[in-house]
Amino acid sequence: MAAEEKWKGWASRQHSGADQAGGKEPRVLLGQQLGEPGRFAYAALCGISLAWLFPEKEQSSFRTEFIEGFVKWLDLPEAVLPAMTAFASGLGGEGTETFAQILLKDPILKENPVVITQDLLSFSLKDGYYDSRARVLICHITWLLRTPLEELETLEESLLESLKEQKEEESETAEVSRKKKERRKKLKRYLLIGLATVGGGTVIGLTGGLAAPLVAAGAATIIGSAGAAALGSTAGIAVMASLFGAAGAGLTGYKMKKRVGAIEEFEFLPLTEGKQLHITIAITGWLCTGKYGSFTAPWSSLLQSCEQYCLAWESKYLMELGNALDTLLNGFVNMMAQEALKFTVLSGIVTALTWPASLLTVASVIDNPWGVCLHRSAEVGKHLAHILLSRQQGRRPVTLIGFSLGARVIYFCLQEMAQEKDSQGIIEDVVLLGAPVEGEAKHWKAITKVVSGRIINGYCRGDWLLSFVYRTSSVQLNVAGLQPVDLDDRRMVNMDLSSVVS
Repeated sequence: MAAEEKWKGWASRQHSGADQAGGKEPRVLLGQQLGEPGRFAYAALCGISLAWLFPEKEQSSFRTEFIEGFVKWLDLPEAVLPAMTAFASGLGGEGTETFAQILLKDPILKENPVVITQDLLSFSLKDGYYDSRARVLICHITWLLRTPLEELETLEESLLESLKEQKEEESETAEVSRKKKERRKKLKRYLLIGLATVGGGTVIGLTGGLAAPLVAAGAATIIGSAGAAALGSTAGIAVMASLFGAAGAGLTGYKMKKRVGAIEEFEFLPLTEGKQLHITIAITGWLCTGKYGSFTAPWSSLLQSCEQYCLAWESKYLMELGNALDTLLNGFVNMMAQEALKFTVLSGIVTALTWPASLLTVASVIDNPWGVCLHRSAEVGKHLAHILLSRQQGRRPVTLIGFSLGARVIYFCLQEMAQEKDSQGIIEDVVLLGAPVEGEAKHWKAITKVVSGRIINGYCRGDWLLSFVYRTSSVQLNVAGLQPVDLDDRRMVNMDLSSVVS
């Protein structure tokens, strides 16, 4: 709440300043209000962070384009561009703390330390596209400057509310005027009033033939541009359409109309109401009669982002699998406590040779539905990849979280995306819990290409049920849900859940 009040106070001052300027002279952008040492340190910190976060060769164009645009955004002399490009290429990493201290000493930050987060958010949204890599960078810079990440959430919500207000205002008071302007196709008028340039003459991009978000009336207080309101709310409409998908329907507007290959069911169910600048898609791994009879049941306490969806997929087969698991657990709990579990506790590993014969006799109860769901989860994952690549969710960062076969859906989604062009900048973080997939690092390397943030592998060494369904191949196959993935990459995070999973 304090952060929100702080932001509102700052926005009010900026808006007041804009009114005093009479709407004729664009105010200096937030980043440009820093002193020259502060702006240099700011750009250098971003360059060094880009090189650390995204060092791969295929990310070089993103790093270069980002830093070139950012130097112009800060109105720094062109002479500093070679140095910033060098930072973004991986040089000067040892200067991170020094640049952070220089930036924190700038008088602007003493008054409002959230300025940097706010400015980076404005820059990242200037073309109506919130790249997941940009959001990861913002989080990293915010952390380096010792600012709570909650501040970013507040700023994103504030910006979104601003855009919403402009959309509503347009629909009520300016629809007739807007349609006339669109019919006449007088977009040149917007360029001629001098608002297509800010910060040293940098041309604002166009989104769908309309002015980009930074010149939307709704974003005026965010970026501190006094003349932005002169464009009305047309740009705000363009931003909303770009960020949230065609016609604003987004994922809730997508439903598989007919069978796709082997897939019979594929639909997104909203878990929360409202919109956010980044979203979370949760994927359930199995269903069963009773408490977990719906796809949404396991996600009632999901804290990731304010806009959440659940993927409903192949419910008939997941219910069959869940009921088989339930039968297995209920009918043989005593036997497993006495025999199967003692093997996991005493030896730490269960192979096909150590499973008790009494348990193996009921293997057919689970083997068939498990095999069917393994195959279908892979197909569903590939289909999800193409949905995300087609931007049904709009142009916003996406976090994926799933357990069991839901984690397998995510794994195959990422593998499929890694084989396609333009797959970067969509996925922010992924969380895989008890994933029944290959655990060898070589199979995970490709995933790092499409995940900007973290790849969290939650595993449990004592998960005897996962070991059981993999019993015929566990000797030859490493399973990610049973062990850490030994991948040397800053994205890979292994979490041992043995102490919390029974």
